[in-house]
Amino acid sequence: MKTTSRLIAACLPALMIAGTASAEDDVRLRLNWMYYGSHAPFSLGLDAGYYDEQDIDLDIRSGNGSSAAARLVANGDSDFAYGSCAAMVTLAAQGAPLISVGVIDAMGTEAVIVRPDTGIETIADLEGQKILTTANAGVNTFFPLVLANAGLSEDDVTIVNVPEGALISGYIQGPDDSVGILGGLDDKPSQIKTAGGPEPVTFPYSDYGVNQVGYCVVAHKDMVEENPELVKRFMAATVKAFSDAEADPMKAIDAMADIVGGSANTDESKAAELDVLNVTLGVLYSAGNTDKKIGYHVASDWEDMLTLMKDYNDLETDMVASDFYTNDFLPE
Repeated sequence: MKTTSRLIAACLPALMIAGTASAEDDVRLRLNWMYYGSHAPFSLGLDAGYYDEQDIDLDIRSGNGSSAAARLVANGDSDFAYGSCAAMVTLAAQGAPLISVGVIDAMGTEAVIVRPDTGIETIADLEGQKILTTANAGVNTFFPLVLANAGLSEDDVTIVNVPEGALISGYIQGPDDSVGILGGLDDKPSQIKTAGGPEPVTFPYSDYGVNQVGYCVVAHKDMVEENPELVKRFMAATVKAFSDAEADPMKAIDAMADIVGGSANTDESKAAELDVLNVTLGVLYSAGNTDKKIGYHVASDWEDMLTLMKDYNDLETDMVASDFYTNDFLPE
């Protein structure tokens, strides 16, 4: 357990966790949002010294959505980002110098999440309804496809953008007559129940023809070309952390609670975040990853996702699927 003091301001938009001063390379990892259970393995890697072992002084900061996190890598603010692969593909297709160096959620956990008191039983029942989301969230990317496969158009549903911090309270209170939210099954149902809401009704995107790669570790193309050894060391520590978390999820949750402090140290909070982490650990490998190698990009998964984005999400690019990822930096 590290003894280096850490100052965490969970209510601020930037959350920084510094490693020990003896590490050689300063590395900033940008998360998609504030800390939640899916991020716990990164905490474990920091707390257990896995990044220090790779001569990396890790600085973990919160983000404001997957697209925003990836943009901060593209503009040089951050070295790596954790966020939606689809959001990264959209930016890279537009010219952003980004590439995935490791898959974390090999399958998507995105869903439409509605209150049980709304009476909504199918996606088709969303016609004429309002759904809350956040402007930069990766979960927005394939929602039009979900609607299309359910026989609806984008005009049939009203999307209301709210700040991330207001998403759960908005779900529970139903402002503007909204019936639910777009969100991940890895975190939002647990957050809803923790906030006092009943078990939500969920419609996974995967049930509506959305076969996608979930969340990636994103790097700048200049980084992979000019400093490949650093990328290898970062991924070695990250894969070790997720492997350790897979073997002992509670160890990762305890590490995150130790770092974040405050209410994160309560038994209730730990139980909720453990539920979230277990969802993420359950999608580390797609069916095509027969060797169960953490972080591995399966070519067919990426080809399927790119086809979906071109056919249903108006993605325009001459890039092929393999242009968006590399397995070169994963440990042997």
